[in-house]
Amino acid sequence: MKLENAIRALAGTMILTSLALAHYVSPNWLWLTAFVGANLFQSAFTGFCPAETILKKLGVGGSCCTKS
Repeated sequence: MKLENAIRALAGTMILTSLALAHYVSPNWLWLTAFVGANLFQSAFTGFCPAETILKKLGVGGSCCTKS
């Protein structure tokens, strides 16, 4: 999987999970949704994405995963 796709999948999973937790557990979980959205917004302008750093350290998006 390409790194960009993994970041999108992670962000989508985090948002959907926090929405489910807000519905079933506590509305305070919406703060996680806000954090993920704010992080996506700032990374569009700054180019810095903490999820990218973490996923790279986990080996996602390495040369073995690219299509030729």
